[in-house]
Amino acid sequence: GPASPAPLALPQGLFESKSLSLCEAQAEGVAPPDPLPSTSAPQDHEKQYVGFATLPNQVHRKSVKKGFDFTLMVAGESGLGKSTLVNSLFLTDLYKDRKLLNAEERISQTVEIIKHTVDIEEKGVKLKLTIVDTPGFGDAVNNTECWKPITDYIDQQFEQYFRDESGLNRKNIQDNRVHCCLYFISPFGHGLRPVDVEFMKALHEKVNIVPLIAKADCLIPSEIRKLKERIREEIDKFGIKVYQFPECDSDEDEEFKQQDRELKESAPFAVIGSNTVVEAKGQRVRGRLYPWGIVEVENQAHCDFVKLRNMLIRTHMHDLKDVTCDVHYENYRAQCIQQMT
Repeated sequence: GPASPAPLALPQGLFESKSLSLCEAQAEGVAPPDPLPSTSAPQDHEKQYVGFATLPNQVHRKSVKKGFDFTLMVAGESGLGKSTLVNSLFLTDLYKDRKLLNAEERISQTVEIIKHTVDIEEKGVKLKLTIVDTPGFGDAVNNTECWKPITDYIDQQFEQYFRDESGLNRKNIQDNRVHCCLYFISPFGHGLRPVDVEFMKALHEKVNIVPLIAKADCLIPSEIRKLKERIREEIDKFGIKVYQFPECDSDEDEEFKQQDRELKESAPFAVIGSNTVVEAKGQRVRGRLYPWGIVEVENQAHCDFVKLRNMLIRTHMHDLKDVTCDVHYENYRAQCIQQMT
């Protein structure tokens, strides 16, 4: 038979086209092809329609079919609600088999890294979500180099990817690189503790760090504002590189620019997680019931949970993957190649 045409090699930039935001993929299932110019309209003969304007849709359709991978790491000391928040974000119970340890067991426990993988499907879009949990750091009195197992883990994923990329079966590479690390900061300190600074500095060249203020329902709004400001100042002062939201394109609509501004101003996000549904004003919402009232997880006036979820899943998931690939992994790869020569 005739040889099948070679698949088009697509420039990386196409993936950034707005048509590939997960949100829209979810909304539409699969993007509709661009309408062809109607024949009745007078045609502009200078501009003949070739048809590669449908390329983003082809790319889009192919990646929707293949599904997306996303690896999210959670780090921070025990008891800050990391597992609860992850379950709240993705509406799944990833930790149903987990056994909670008592204080003695916790202190003797090493920093052991546990991976949970779930396949989530929404409107025909498949997401293979891997959560990398780094339990129990910061419990011991001596926290020297408690991040070592975590940096090793990130490097191992890079190394595996590098090996697969240089191997024969390059088509079916499993991407286990860590795309984002949610770093939980205690609301009880007055800013960053030395262990937070050291931890983030050990990781910031290797992974996109998104700092969060955990258990934000322990603080009143004015305290949250002060703590955010303090943490932002300390991140600057200590030269910690956290994930930077990309600059908006000038042609984005105003609403998107406004959202982007709000995102940048709210960092580090103050979050509350909850797996329980409570009654509030006759409606069932996810939240926590206190003697003095209800904290609603998805109420933007109560915390930044919705902002975090939108950022992670609806608007910046692709950018987090791109930065991992083009910046962190490239640095690792360059070092490997340098060592080989």
